[in-house]
Amino acid sequence: MAELYQQFFALLGALVCLSFLMRCLKFLKYMFPPALPQSFFRSMGAWAVVTGAGDGIGKAYVLELAKHGLNIVMISRTLEKMQKVAFEIEETTGRQVKIIQADFTKNDIYENIEDNIKGLEVGILVNNVGMLPYPVPCYFLNGPDSDTNVINCNITSATKMTRIILKQMEQRRKGLILNISSGVGIFPCPLYTLYSASKAYLVSFSKALQAEYKSKGIIIQVLSPYGVSTAMTRYKQTDILTKNANDFVRESLNYVTLGDETFGCLAHEILGFVLKLIPLWILHSDRLQKKFLEQFSDIGRNPKNT
Repeated sequence: MAELYQQFFALLGALVCLSFLMRCLKFLKYMFPPALPQSFFRSMGAWAVVTGAGDGIGKAYVLELAKHGLNIVMISRTLEKMQKVAFEIEETTGRQVKIIQADFTKNDIYENIEDNIKGLEVGILVNNVGMLPYPVPCYFLNGPDSDTNVINCNITSATKMTRIILKQMEQRRKGLILNISSGVGIFPCPLYTLYSASKAYLVSFSKALQAEYKSKGIIIQVLSPYGVSTAMTRYKQTDILTKNANDFVRESLNYVTLGDETFGCLAHEILGFVLKLIPLWILHSDRLQKKFLEQFSDIGRNPKNT
C-alpha cells in the first residue's frame, strides 16, 4: 500500500510539474508571439465589424484594424461618438467607415443590422459591447433589476452577431471572431454575480464554437482582460496591471493565433495564473467580500442612493 501511495504522489508531482512547464511555455509565447504577416488581418476580408465601437476597447479595435487596412462597420447606440471616430479613421487611414446606431439592450435590432451589412465581405467580427449591472461591486439584490438589459447586451448580442456573420465566413472558409469577455468571467465572482455569469457564457460559447469551426479555417477567440482603463472602469489610472485601451488592443492582436482563449496581454496572463492558484473558497469567503466592499464603502453601504 505504501508503494502505491508513493507512485500516486510521484504521478501527481509529475502532472503538477508538467502543468507548470506548459504554463511557462505559454508565457514564452506571450513574450515572443509569432510574427503575423502585415496582410494577415486584411486577408480575412475587406470589412471588420465592431460592436460597442464608440468608446473604450471597441474604439481601440476600430482604430487599430483600420490601420491594418480594413474598412470598418461601427455599431453602438452613441451616434455622436461613432461619428467622431469615423472622421478620425477616414482622415488618418483613408478607410471606409459605415455607422449603424443600435441599442444592444433591445432584441429588435438584428434585422436592421443584417440588412445594413448585406453585401459586405466581413472578415473580422469583434463582439465587444457589454455592460455592468452596476458601476460598483454589490450584492445581487442590492443592485438595480437590469437583468434583461445585461443579458441582452452581454450574451444575446454576441450570439446574434456571430450567427449573422459566421454564415459568410463559413462560405469563404476564413474569418476571425474576437469575443471580449472579462477576467471575472473565468471564475464565479461574488459582488459581480450577473456580470461574471454573463461573461462566463462568452468563454464557453467561444471555445465550443472554435471546436466546431476551426477545421473550416475560422479563428474564434475569447479574450478575458482584467483592468483596462475605460468608462466602465471609471478611467482607472493605468499601471502595470491596468492597461490603456489602445495598448491592450494592440498587444491582443499579436495573440490571435495562440489559441481559443487568452487574457489579451502578458500582464493579465500572469495575473490570471496567480488567481487560479487561490482556492475558490477563499475568493468566496464572507471576509474577503466584506473587505472588498470596504474599498467602496460609501457606495457599497447604500447602493440604491447613488
